[in-house]
Amino acid sequence: MIAGSTDAKIMVRRCLVTFKPFRIFVVGIGFFSLCFLMTSLGGQFSAKRLGDSPFTIRTEVLGGVESRGVLRKISDMLEVILKRMDSLSKLDNTSTTDARRLDELSSAINRFQPASLVERIQAIAQNVSNMAIRVEQILQNSMVQGRVLRDGSSSQCEVPRDPRFPECPGKVDWMRARWTSDPCYAFYGVDGSDCSFLIYLSEVEWFCPPLAWRNHSSPPTQHTQPAKSPKRQAAFRTDLSVLLDQVGTGKESLSFMKRRIRRLAQQWATAANRLDAKLEQQWRDQKKILVHVGFLTEESGDVFSPKVLKGGPLGEMVQWADILTALHVLGHNLKISMSVKELQGFLGVPPGRGSCPLTGPLPFDLIYTDYHGLQQIKQHMGLSLKKHKCHIRVIDTFGTEPAYNHEEYATLHGYRTNWGYWNLNARQYMTMFPHTPDNSFMGFVSEELNETEKRSIQQNKVNNMAVVYGKEASMWKLQQGKESFLQILHKYMEVHGTVYYETQRPPEVPAFVKNHGLLPQHELQQLLRKAKLFIGFGFPYEGPAPLEAIANGCIFLQPKFNPPHSSLNHEFFRGKPTSREVFSQHPYAEQYIGRPHVMTVDYNNSVEFDSAIKEIMRTKVEPYLPYEYTCEGMLERVHAYIQHQDFCAPEPPFIPANLSRKGSAGGSRMMGPLFVPLPNTTALGWASNVTAPSAWPPLSSLRLLVSQEGQSCVDACQSAGFICEPAHFRFINNKEALRRLDVQCEVVDSEINHILPAFSVVRQECGLQREPLLFSCAGHSPKYRRLCPCRDFRHGQVALCRDCL
Repeated sequence: MIAGSTDAKIMVRRCLVTFKPFRIFVVGIGFFSLCFLMTSLGGQFSAKRLGDSPFTIRTEVLGGVESRGVLRKISDMLEVILKRMDSLSKLDNTSTTDARRLDELSSAINRFQPASLVERIQAIAQNVSNMAIRVEQILQNSMVQGRVLRDGSSSQCEVPRDPRFPECPGKVDWMRARWTSDPCYAFYGVDGSDCSFLIYLSEVEWFCPPLAWRNHSSPPTQHTQPAKSPKRQAAFRTDLSVLLDQVGTGKESLSFMKRRIRRLAQQWATAANRLDAKLEQQWRDQKKILVHVGFLTEESGDVFSPKVLKGGPLGEMVQWADILTALHVLGHNLKISMSVKELQGFLGVPPGRGSCPLTGPLPFDLIYTDYHGLQQIKQHMGLSLKKHKCHIRVIDTFGTEPAYNHEEYATLHGYRTNWGYWNLNARQYMTMFPHTPDNSFMGFVSEELNETEKRSIQQNKVNNMAVVYGKEASMWKLQQGKESFLQILHKYMEVHGTVYYETQRPPEVPAFVKNHGLLPQHELQQLLRKAKLFIGFGFPYEGPAPLEAIANGCIFLQPKFNPPHSSLNHEFFRGKPTSREVFSQHPYAEQYIGRPHVMTVDYNNSVEFDSAIKEIMRTKVEPYLPYEYTCEGMLERVHAYIQHQDFCAPEPPFIPANLSRKGSAGGSRMMGPLFVPLPNTTALGWASNVTAPSAWPPLSSLRLLVSQEGQSCVDACQSAGFICEPAHFRFINNKEALRRLDVQCEVVDSEINHILPAFSVVRQECGLQREPLLFSCAGHSPKYRRLCPCRDFRHGQVALCRDCL
């Protein structure tokens, strides 16, 4: 052991012991800086001598910004010196010269004797940098000259030049320069020597070949195939008390979510029993699931929680509460994270800044998060994210289209935004409404009424009562024609609002509006049960409130957008990873529910608006809730996703020539068409006599269509009464599909473009997709007609095909 190193360490650690009880008071000055000053001024300050003045020095003499900056730099340098001394203290063969140099270092601090305190600070600052360099030189020399690692000598640690590991030399060079940049490297045993670099790069990462002299009983981390634990069957749960405890406390957002879970508890229990009976005891794998709600973490800023009781948006919290409940009720093993610290603990990531991979298998089958959480996961999983991202599901309200998701393509073709670009399978993004078929539709639930409640609502409706959709006063600003249509509404109906205010009535709300203030959920529900009309001002977009109003017997009136709103012309959508055009405030309500429950009109046309109000007053409707927004509908959908969606299993290339006819002897090669005409439609379907590859949704649901020029597959499928199914693209991305659709191709190219597969009628050019991540229902081009893989769907459940359960 080295005496000089020990003495120097003792000196620095003495500072630690002396001032540890008072560290909370040392606000603007580095703690090691304070220790350094103490020693240089005589080394006599003690924790027992409160009359002495290290803290007085801090407040009276060192209060300037410049002094604090100098001391912060000194502190950083001393931290480095201490780390180096820790390393040196472990060496057994340091030369006499090195020991003598360390003796000089251990006494160097006491040699500072300038006349005044400011001069002393300056002298310290001038010398600490030199000291740090000298310690680094001694450490490096000691290791080069004589250190022998636990498992080998320096001769065994020459950097290999192996063509199978071409990146190894470069990675070793990087480690030499930057191994101290993240504490995780030291956590894995890296200590600055080439041997430790090679051990790390071959056993924790995968850039270098395994070292012959190492014990290789366990393969490198990244290639380890964990032993699969035995499958457990998931059982439906109706008791939500465990879930409520897991959600936690301390934020109004969490309190809101827990109130919602409690209020809907009986409906979830009833839905679980119904779905259990429908599945007829079907085996369901129990999954280990992590839910990390990134937007509610302090690290993301959490702007939502403080606004819960002030009229802020609640849609995201509604959806997350329902996701948590659905996963719990379906019987899965659930962990919930609301902070980065909890996330780190659940993932088991090494300490540091995320530069190192996980040492073992991912402890979860699935991770549900949002874009904020995804960024946090990336920061802490580091290199492991690439391997494990197939397990991630991103809750994404407005959707992410494939052109924005593919990082390189988005960057080269102008689709790069602050979101997107994660190179996920687009179905890993899960939306609030089924507006982006490239993504999966997660949804949420609305409260379902029984027959008695429905009759009561119809009997007690007030025919001339309207409630305005808008809890924030800013939504009521009389611009863009609001004043004129509000006056028309007031002519026929009593107008009610639920606008948040603290002491005074918001001036934006007209005097004729009866404002109830922000209402608790059950009181808002009672108001909606009396009202005939729920009217939107055009914002917020695609929220849960219109569905709740329709479920309580209201007619929803909303504005038509002309031109449609999108990321190209509207600030709200700008930067979102989608080119989707929104033709009304709530496209789902317009498209999937429609009249008489939903009316979409031009608010700038006073005649049309006036006529709509009169029609609403004479129209009688029953409370209506689409099945997919009931508790049972959501459970059914989430169950199907969990049991059938697998983005980790590699998809084998689809080669039509390798298929066989059903019932053929010895599985003879397919003869005849792969796609055949279907009755009562222009679409083609999968030939019933051809063995279909394993797929979900199953190929029995496939409906192959051709779009018009400039038309997306979303619109082409929708106009034929189907849904675009991105999972089926790989089965139609071939010449066989082109032939069966009678497409004339002089040239068939394979390219990377989000509108492919497609063809040009004029040029008789056909293109197939080369990049599976760019299979896109949303893509369209005025010059091309697209091959579109549509599918059928279950009544009231557009996310699932008829055979999907």
